[in-house]
Amino acid sequence: MTPSSPTVAFTAMENGTQEDYDLLGSLEEGEMSGFSDRVLGWLRTMDDSIGYQISRLEHSLQAATRAHRAGEDEETVVCVLLHDIGDYLAPANHSEVAAAVLRPYVSEKNYWIVKHHGVFQGFYYFHFTGADRNARERWKDHPYYQATVDFCANYDQNSFDPAYEWEPLEFFEPMVHRVLAKPVNFESDS
Repeated sequence: MTPSSPTVAFTAMENGTQEDYDLLGSLEEGEMSGFSDRVLGWLRTMDDSIGYQISRLEHSLQAATRAHRAGEDEETVVCVLLHDIGDYLAPANHSEVAAAVLRPYVSEKNYWIVKHHGVFQGFYYFHFTGADRNARERWKDHPYYQATVDFCANYDQNSFDPAYEWEPLEFFEPMVHRVLAKPVNFESDS
């Protein structure tokens, strides 16, 4: 199979040259410029209901609309919109996947909220599944504990209402493009 784009000469990274890494850098720039469109595409795949009265896309739109109408800043609105994008890839830890996708583009606070919202959301239903609804209490002294409680109470747990009038995805697309335009946070959890 012949590659359709220019390729590096090396077969092991340790043998790469400056030209090889310059090429990869320019190709990565192209990938990064289309990232927000890919994320929006993932969000569009969530247009299924799987047991809820509205689709997961509509849930995300409803939650983001609530955050926008509450006066949240644009980054927070985008985080609310994208908080469940990990559902398809990793339903058992969707929060962590969504947070990992958002991490380079958002504040430490919003990253933490998205990463932990799954456990915090469990307050509303874990007791029906045999899990500890108070599992979130292990973080009760964390500086973002209350913000995550509020995220779930105000935007997530109450956004399954087919009667609520939410904004369409097109309303949020410019926000997503702005927030995901350029990485601002390169820290890791290590």
